[in-house]
Amino acid sequence: MENRDITDNLKELSTALSKTDDPDLILEFLECLLTRNEMSEVASRWALVKMLDQGTSQRNIASQLGLSLCKITRGSKELQKTESAFKKMIDTV
Repeated sequence: MENRDITDNLKELSTALSKTDDPDLILEFLECLLTRNEMSEVASRWALVKMLDQGTSQRNIASQLGLSLCKITRGSKELQKTESAFKKMIDTV
């Protein structure tokens, strides 16, 4: 799939998700869309972002979630950006 197609499809998916306020429907949809491994990856990345936001050390996160320091550092850099999408999403829950 071309980059433009990826972006277009993700925008459409984002729009669809933003139009429902039913967390159970979104969860059911994600369970249909993603494999078990993909769900685990997404859940781990969300957990690491929340842990970083709470001030948990990268080494502690690596130990608890079994993630590489490289993946955690990437999450940390994204969280520290001005207007961070990670931070905005954390603030919604």
